[in-house]
Amino acid sequence: MVKNYVNEVLADLPGYYGHVEDIDISLLRGAYVINGLYLNKVTAKTQVPFLKFPKNDISIEWHSLFDGKVVSEIIMTSPEIIYVLEDQETEGEEPNVDDWTKALTDLVPININHFEIHDGKIAFVQLQANPNIDLQFNTLELIADNLRNMKEKGRVLPSLISATAVSIGEGKVSLNGSANLLKEIPDIDISFALEDANVTALNDLTRHYAGIDFKSGTFGLYSEVAIADGYLKGYMKPLLTNSKLISKEDGFLGVLWEGFVSFFKFVLKNQSTDTLATKIPIEGDLNTVDVGVWKTIGNIFGNAWIKAFKGVVDDDIEFKDAFKDAKEKTDKKAERQKKRDVRKAAKIRN
Repeated sequence: MVKNYVNEVLADLPGYYGHVEDIDISLLRGAYVINGLYLNKVTAKTQVPFLKFPKNDISIEWHSLFDGKVVSEIIMTSPEIIYVLEDQETEGEEPNVDDWTKALTDLVPININHFEIHDGKIAFVQLQANPNIDLQFNTLELIADNLRNMKEKGRVLPSLISATAVSIGEGKVSLNGSANLLKEIPDIDISFALEDANVTALNDLTRHYAGIDFKSGTFGLYSEVAIADGYLKGYMKPLLTNSKLISKEDGFLGVLWEGFVSFFKFVLKNQSTDTLATKIPIEGDLNTVDVGVWKTIGNIFGNAWIKAFKGVVDDDIEFKDAFKDAKEKTDKKAERQKKRDVRKAAKIRN
């Protein structure tokens, strides 16, 4: 009866279709397990599910009962999120994402306080590229705790989040940080690192979008992001080390393009460490996040001729910085509004 009800809800989602194979209920431990849940767009060109959740264990977090709160915990085993570009960019009216996210969250009637993912997968796929582009994170392990702020209530960012994964090219991925998810726009302070990925694994992507192939080298990506009161401050720092390009035999234009890329790579890399890198600042209101283009270009040349960027998270973005900038922005906005009100009042008196 429960399974049929859930399948009816999934079947009625505008623009999406989904299904659940089975639901097991355990009254003694206050839990139920949703098996074989998947979801995809109705207009999808492939049969690859957008969401595929083989096993989802949802239960009451018993130790929180001693604090007088009824909250839940979720443990997901081998979940997959596969974003097929052609499936998501189909013609016609786009379905409302809020519909399916609300349907899935409604499957958990109690607020979630603890969340785990084991052996997960996140992938981006573009089938029309030749060859196909398949970028993915595998063996994802994630733990997020105290999401409903059940303990350490005095902390500004009470929820702790950590994750590890293996990227395409066998890169090591790690994410660590804290958050306050009870706000409409959550406050967060997160650091991310992707290290020692074999750059040749990106050849399908670089060949399609830039016409180049790597023979060898390693790729890394480091980032920090802080959000306070809807104001974002952070950076992304990609690094390319010991990289070599594959020679091409496709005529004068191909040789010319490869020569240009090789020259660009030689001029902009740090010769002592053989590292091509830049640091891309990202800052602003979440609705209008701006990437500092000229500062990025300056950082490229700074890396090449001043000092090399190190393959580590810099630890120079802090939550208090985003909070300070958010407050300054709010104060300036209030000051501008005050001046407008004064001018308006003066016109009325005149």
